[in-house]
Amino acid sequence: MVLCLKAWESRSLPGSFFVKNISIIIPVYNEELCILDLIHEINTVLEFQIAYEIIIVDDASTDSTNLKLKNYIDDSLQDIKLLKNSRNLGQSKSILNGIRNAKFNNIITIDGDGQNNPKDIINLSNIYFNEDFDLVAGIRLKRRDNFVKIVSSRIANFVRAKYLKDGCKDTGCSLKIFKKNIFLNFQYFDGIHRFIPALFVGFKYKVFYCNVDHRSRKAGISKYGTISRLINGIKDMLHVKKILKKI
Repeated sequence: MVLCLKAWESRSLPGSFFVKNISIIIPVYNEELCILDLIHEINTVLEFQIAYEIIIVDDASTDSTNLKLKNYIDDSLQDIKLLKNSRNLGQSKSILNGIRNAKFNNIITIDGDGQNNPKDIINLSNIYFNEDFDLVAGIRLKRRDNFVKIVSSRIANFVRAKYLKDGCKDTGCSLKIFKKNIFLNFQYFDGIHRFIPALFVGFKYKVFYCNVDHRSRKAGISKYGTISRLINGIKDMLHVKKILKKI
């Protein structure tokens, strides 16, 4: 079950004023120290630049993330929705829930921990709209993670790119913009968020990769274990290969 809280008035210009519009999906889990700063950054970067809504999906946080967001929304005149999973469902399901509730067909996904730089949304959006791409995916130029996470990620990206031939050097970068209607036509599986580029490329959609900034965590801790990600990643990679073979 998904609970939904909405604030419909927007501080940005009305959507009809803009030809371009985006729905920003932010999955969060125990990000009480980061999420409000991220929202503020997004507003500062995008206000009066593009029509946008923010959809935050709280994956059953156990800290005060949800309370802080509810209080923020109550005091805000912004176009923002807060969805809350009744139990912890994972990042892929949270992103899916957000996308299903998006009012625009152009989807931005971004991490809730503040490591993705909201300034990159403008660059990705300009490429996406001006060149009519179906997906523009960020590639983190300089990773700001610990050594083990960086090395394991590079190995996983190398193996996946060779096996699925998606040309993506960094599928783990959450910062992406893509078409909602295309994504919802893909066969859903838990872990799909790590294989969005592979699916778009495999189904012959127009894809572009763009270097983006990556920042150190200001607060909180990473929620994902390296070993479990590796095991699940291998299973998902084999599953995606089967999907693409049916095309």
